[in-house]
Amino acid sequence: MQPVKRLIGFFLRHWPETALLSSALMLAAAHAFERFANLIPCTLCLKQREVYWAAIAIALVAVVIKRTAHSRRISPWLDGLLGLTFLLGAGIAFYHAGVEWHWWPGPAACAGGGGAGVSLSEMERLVGGGKTASPACDKALWHFLGLSMAGWNVIVSLKLAGWSFVSAYNRLRP
Repeated sequence: MQPVKRLIGFFLRHWPETALLSSALMLAAAHAFERFANLIPCTLCLKQREVYWAAIAIALVAVVIKRTAHSRRISPWLDGLLGLTFLLGAGIAFYHAGVEWHWWPGPAACAGGGGAGVSLSEMERLVGGGKTASPACDKALWHFLGLSMAGWNVIVSLKLAGWSFVSAYNRLRP
């Protein structure tokens, strides 16, 4: 049990770096699915990615602030902001998963019409000519253990939000 406690303590002490790395890995995975599996992202997929880009920006600021004299006062707030950012990401991902399960309709921009099953090079050629549309948001192109990428993103985002709030709480304690 002691090694696990030390590992948890390490991640909490280095939470901005961990959040930055986790966000970068999520973006890398999304881009890998796009590039190597030819899974073209829909509008809601791209919205989910924007959250990770925002988290990277916040985490970078937190990493810099962590090395200043203001760290003790500002770091808990940045960890909390990371938590809120990841909660937003979980909300967008949950909404997307609900659209995929047909629990509610997606936005009009998610009507689709192209993209699914089209190779990336074909998409790039079509985009160059302005003749493409993003895939429909209500069709999950990939599943693992019954969850789509949006479903897995809900879980990952909630976990990252939880760790962000725990880190913020720990930094606020005397």
